[in-house]
Amino acid sequence: QVQLVESGGGLVQAGGSLSLSCVASGINFRLFSMGWYRQAPGKQRELVAGITSGGGTNYAGSVKGRFTISRDNAENTLYLRMNSLKPGDTAVYYCAATTLGMTYWGQGTQVTVSS
Repeated sequence: QVQLVESGGGLVQAGGSLSLSCVASGINFRLFSMGWYRQAPGKQRELVAGITSGGGTNYAGSVKGRFTISRDNAENTLYLRMNSLKPGDTAVYYCAATTLGMTYWGQGTQVTVSS
């Protein structure tokens, strides 16, 4: 059974920082491309940052320079370090694992940035 469990969300003031974690089980983690997505109320889910099995990264333009995605294959864990947070970053953040056209999702963690 595949499980992706996010943690680390919460309430933070604008300009602050948060770190999210996603622990994966039931998959060969090192073979998966991983990503963080977010969905704000009334908006579509969007890719925030991705990291390939080889460690290559990509970021949405709105978070480039502020967020850092990383992975620890030994711990089956995906991370997202978020700095200089803005109210526009408020959303539910989801972890996703993708391989061969199949994607698994976590349950999400709420991030709220107050102005």
